[in-house]
Amino acid sequence: MAEENHTLKSEFILTGFTDHPELKTLLFVVFFAIYLITMVGNLGLVVLISKEHHLHMPMYIFLGNLALVDSCCASAITPKMLENFFSENRMVSLYECMGQFYFLCTVETADCFLLAAMAYDRYVAICSPLQYHTLMSKKLCLQMTTGAYIAGNLHSMIHVGLLLRLTFCRSHQINHFYCDILPLYRLSCIDPYVNELVLFIFSGSIQVFTIGSVLISYFYILFTIFKMKSKEGRVKAFSTCASHFLSVSLFYGSLFFMYIRPNLLEQGDKDIPAAILFTIVVPLLNPFIYSLRNKEVITVLRKILKKKKSHESWKQMISTVA
Repeated sequence: MAEENHTLKSEFILTGFTDHPELKTLLFVVFFAIYLITMVGNLGLVVLISKEHHLHMPMYIFLGNLALVDSCCASAITPKMLENFFSENRMVSLYECMGQFYFLCTVETADCFLLAAMAYDRYVAICSPLQYHTLMSKKLCLQMTTGAYIAGNLHSMIHVGLLLRLTFCRSHQINHFYCDILPLYRLSCIDPYVNELVLFIFSGSIQVFTIGSVLISYFYILFTIFKMKSKEGRVKAFSTCASHFLSVSLFYGSLFFMYIRPNLLEQGDKDIPAAILFTIVVPLLNPFIYSLRNKEVITVLRKILKKKKSHESWKQMISTVA
């Protein structure tokens, strides 16, 4: 039997999107445009909610934090990916890999808990509207938001800490466009069974808890909707639920496929499509799903645009008189 090469690796090459080098310019333009739209949409929503005092309600606080998390997710992945389209070596150090995964794991875990909190907020608003301000106070909202970020940090610390027990002596090529944890497991010369088990337990528990909260909330929402006598009220509530459920389905579906499936280490070729969905597509769509269908946000945007237009007309009139 040939002796296996046990030279320890401290640098890796990201080989995602290298199968078709003739498409690199097109892919760069597409992903750069997606990144710009994602950042403008999400950060614009954060600024809008922070400046408009009548949007300082639990629903919009959760929405603003979700937009912030989505912009952080895009920033953790896309700039390095865009750089690698025209980089000659595509090298990344082990600690850069761990840093990128830590940041991504933190924001994605926080995303899970924020989506669950938003579902609970909608449940209270639709099922117990008279008790809304009691059951969903600003204090509880801030506690849930803070808890989401704390849970995200703790979750990522556990996995990054367990990565330190591994040594990497196989191929130095990572078949991905960012440093995810599963490709690193595949390159380990120590059996990553413990890491894989902990990943399955913690990621599975978080997803079961958060998606369970979402499904239970929506079950009670739908039950309440069917009891409504007003057809307009039912249509409005259904529309809101459909938008939220679409985003939740895309996000949790791709995460479930990535991390909660058997034989995690044997299906590397299937990682990239799911990763594109939950790290690039979902952050792009969320501002449109959650905001452009929201009448209050649209009203505020129209008011700002109208004010800006009148201000420009006033400046033009003054310059004409002068």
